[in-house]
Amino acid sequence: MTRPKKKERQEQLNKTEEQDTLRRKTIKDLISPSGIDVSKMDHLEIIANVTRYARSFYIATLPRMCTFPELFRDLYFFGDINTSLYITPIAESRSQNELNKVINELETERIVALDRGNINRESTLAQKRYEAEQLRDEIAAGFNKMYEASVVSTLFTYNLADLDRLTKLLTAEMSKSLVGIKSAWAIQEEAFKSNLPLMEDKLKKSHAFDSRSMGTVFPFTTSDVGHSTGVPLGFNKQTGTPILFDNFHSSLTNYNMVIFAKSGAGKSVTMKTLISRSSVLMGIESLALDAEGEYSIVAESLGGINVVLSPNSKTIINLFDIEPEKIKDEITGRERIVLNVENKVEDVTQALLTMARGSTRSTEVNELTKQVIAEVVAEEYASIGITNAPSSLYKSGHEFQKGNKLYREKKEMPTISSWYKRLQEKANANSNADYGFHYSYLLKVMRQYIREYNGQMAYFDGQSTFELLEGAPFINLDISQLEERFARPLAQQILLSWIWEKYVKKNSEDRSKATKKRVLVDEAWMLLPYPEAVDFLNTMARRARKRNVSLAIISQRFQDFYEKSEAQAVLTSSDTKLFLAQDKSEIQYLKEVFKLSEGEAGFLVTCQKGEGLLKVGSDTAILQITPTAREFEFVETNLNKLVKMKKTNTV
Repeated sequence: MTRPKKKERQEQLNKTEEQDTLRRKTIKDLISPSGIDVSKMDHLEIIANVTRYARSFYIATLPRMCTFPELFRDLYFFGDINTSLYITPIAESRSQNELNKVINELETERIVALDRGNINRESTLAQKRYEAEQLRDEIAAGFNKMYEASVVSTLFTYNLADLDRLTKLLTAEMSKSLVGIKSAWAIQEEAFKSNLPLMEDKLKKSHAFDSRSMGTVFPFTTSDVGHSTGVPLGFNKQTGTPILFDNFHSSLTNYNMVIFAKSGAGKSVTMKTLISRSSVLMGIESLALDAEGEYSIVAESLGGINVVLSPNSKTIINLFDIEPEKIKDEITGRERIVLNVENKVEDVTQALLTMARGSTRSTEVNELTKQVIAEVVAEEYASIGITNAPSSLYKSGHEFQKGNKLYREKKEMPTISSWYKRLQEKANANSNADYGFHYSYLLKVMRQYIREYNGQMAYFDGQSTFELLEGAPFINLDISQLEERFARPLAQQILLSWIWEKYVKKNSEDRSKATKKRVLVDEAWMLLPYPEAVDFLNTMARRARKRNVSLAIISQRFQDFYEKSEAQAVLTSSDTKLFLAQDKSEIQYLKEVFKLSEGEAGFLVTCQKGEGLLKVGSDTAILQITPTAREFEFVETNLNKLVKMKKTNTV
């Protein structure tokens, strides 16, 4: 009976000793890696559970003039990087002596250059001497002061290839602002120690600054993102201040935005909140291409329009619809109205190509197929007399007066049925064997889109039964009842082309008159497998700003955009980016494309619903989006929460 007691006593003693040992460990012991390999000349290897690679740099050259806050912005915010700044004030007596020495040297060089007849160098040296004298006099009067400052940065990655790649990228980025950085070759250990929070500069690679230029090196670029005007989008979690966001602010290079997040992270809630607030507070009109049927309640709440497209609905949208547009003459600057038939023929051809490829994305469709489609489309417009003249859209002799306005009746547009009949006629008349296969292929696969043949996808065949009403606060085009694999992406492409004609083109290029409009494409990843759809989306992203329109792209799968190089133009054409909670499989691609730090990437993997990273231009903030109780009644998409809210309201 005694042995077990002794054993228990010994175990308790060992446990106590382990706890004492743990208590005696310092913070340094707990956070230190297993070891650091300093044997390499151009980098360090930090050995822990996962080996990390580090390379340190110092500032070698600076521009003649320093600009706030652009001088070191790219250095401070370049991915996973640490930067230390050592500043030492220079005594007035020393700075006066050194400046006098510099002034004398410059004057000597100026005289030599003048004697040799080198007028350009003499003028440059005279300017430098004047600046040095001015700085000396300011210091003597107490209006300025001199400092010595050295800047040391350390870049971290998880493999050597990334370290080399990011080193080249950082060097190129810094050179844009005329700042030269050099790797601390053969002194990586000293540079790494200089960049630790130990307040010891072991490199001593310093530069002279005066008070004004010294102020440009401080990272006072706040994490606050937003504008002086706009709608309250949410709160900055770091500062607690509200973020005002204006999608059409003059500081933005374009008005487009992208939202990426995993399912259930709050994409729809965020967009509904933005749409409703911007409609009420700023009068921005929005149109949603609703792939999941989530925005109909917003249309009802805002007094907008909800249109449902389904195999059984009577709503028809004709992809051949064309509208005139206003353009500015590049020479005179005057506005004129034109009808761009060539562009419309290309848009319709692209849509019909997607139809012809079908859900299997058939490889039988090639340039010859496209040529056949385009020729028939062009003949369809020509057959009803449509040219580049806007008046060709209207029937002659059908004008009528109503009040003070003169109205004209539009011609009926070609349809997929009329295009198909013309295709049949051309196929029967064709004698070229090279085209025979393509006519035969098109006649077979396009029957499913023809209403006369009871085609299962004939809902785009016929004259449009719906017109977009000007001034509607919100228009929702619900395509959620269409088959997801092919019918829905096809509808997205056709509707985008139709929206461009009916909604975007009508916005004047004169910004003082144009209405602020937003076009929302929900679940945009569905379009990516179809090249023609991606091409139109890119074109729309580039051209939307001229029409005072914001294109908003919402998607779950960022990896699809990353792997599809043709789709990346949408990202580069979007000045505003919002990342909500991300799946771990997606985060590595976001890090690479948007230069996210390890901390930002870690936050996006662990953040809660409604939290995210907002990037507006080069500014970033951690955002918390919280709709009001009234807004939750029409922005919430979780069915369980909707049932709970309904029960609460009933009680």
